[in-house]
Amino acid sequence: MQVAQLRGVGKRYGETLALDGLDLAVMPGELLAVLGPNGAGKTTAMGLWLGTLQADTGLVQLMGGAPSDVHSRLGIGVMMQDVNLAPMLNAREHIALAASSYRDPLTVDAAVALAGIEAFADTRYNKLSGGQKRQVQFAVAIAGRPRLLFLDEPTVGLDVQAREAMWRAIRALIAEGCSIVLTTHYLEEAEALADRVAVMARGRLVAEGSVDDMRALVMRKSIRCASALDVESIRRWPGVVDAVRDARLVHVTAADAEAVVRRLLEADPALSHLEVRQASLAEAFTELTREAA
Repeated sequence: MQVAQLRGVGKRYGETLALDGLDLAVMPGELLAVLGPNGAGKTTAMGLWLGTLQADTGLVQLMGGAPSDVHSRLGIGVMMQDVNLAPMLNAREHIALAASSYRDPLTVDAAVALAGIEAFADTRYNKLSGGQKRQVQFAVAIAGRPRLLFLDEPTVGLDVQAREAMWRAIRALIAEGCSIVLTTHYLEEAEALADRVAVMARGRLVAEGSVDDMRALVMRKSIRCASALDVESIRRWPGVVDAVRDARLVHVTAADAEAVVRRLLEADPALSHLEVRQASLAEAFTELTREAA
């Protein structure tokens, strides 16, 4: 059974069409990464599920009911981009306050440990850095032991260690059966965490599937090799999208990788360290959203 669903949903802001017949669902125990350029409709879709917006057309369901149903809402946790928490309370107090609204919440200590904020759990919120505040917001979002967690750009402002700690916590939640909807501009984050990716553009779903599915939808491949060939000449070859040099290595993005590799080997018999890989999620995302524009 789907834990959240948008079916044929349309939403306008005046003359602007934000969502155009969007179909999107979240399945139990998965992390769904919703990707798209600014204005694609990601925030609007999340707002419909959270009940802060109303659809003009179509069906919106949350935990089997309407987003306005209190029983549905008790099963979710939310971490949005713009959050204002009480400045004079510390993390433990914020967590306890949030947990008090749920039937079977985590203990304060468990939420602190899962979020990895032990070092500053007793510090007033207004004394924390921007990254630490994001970590506290995450701890508050998971305090109710949600079955469905919405994370809107959760790792913005985090350093590498804090981001990796949050990734570990997200994976632990998924392992316990929590479903997660993640929006992120960090495509490597979606690549590392997502079970399924939904790519939106102009209020529509333009592609959906696993990370590997998204890569397979585009024909580009990345070629790397050690060669003395001139990259300006390579850039003009048929099937080449781009070519750049990084020290001794030449990096080629190709739409027809096989033909380009054959030509590279013919043009430079001394070529070495040849490596060909499929497009990254970032490359696939760029191509998919450009085609939909």
